Amino acid sequence: MGISAMYPGTFDPITLGHEDFVRRASKLYDNVVVAVASDTGTKQTMFSFEERVDLAKRSLSDIANVEVAGYQGLTIDFAVDNNLAVIVRGLRAVSDFEYEFQLASMNRVLTKAVETAFLTPTDKYTFISSTLVREVAQLGGDVTEFVSPLVKDALLKKVGRA
Repeated sequence: MGISAMYPGTFDPITLGHEDFVRRASKLYDNVVVAVASDTGTKQTMFSFEERVDLAKRSLSDIANVEVAGYQGLTIDFAVDNNLAVIVRGLRAVSDFEYEFQLASMNRVLTKAVETAFLTPTDKYTFISSTLVREVAQLGGDVTEFVSPLVKDALLKKVGRA
């Protein structure tokens, strides 16, 4: 039996940076679950939960050992309930580290059954975030370099530019 990992997030929307991250993680782990959070408690999402799950599923459908699942509640509970041994998180900048370190430490207190692993993004995706992509789309900018054509179409429809 191999190691199964999860990559949690809101994916609002899923970006090329996310896709690259998942492709890289899929080479390290036998199975990767892209876990789409239904509600973070703090973030207001542009896309509905169902839309975010659907866009992630369609964007990642070509990777054999990756599945997409939506979830509610604590990320660590989803990991334990689904026998996922590792939570894979991305660190884009030093500013991400403090928050991610706190999250990993909290999860370790909640259970010893799940580890957290960190990956850094590929250089060309270091600056991309869903928040910035949404802002560029809302303000009339071109998001072609940041999201797949599928996501670009959905994003432009959402902001009334399609």
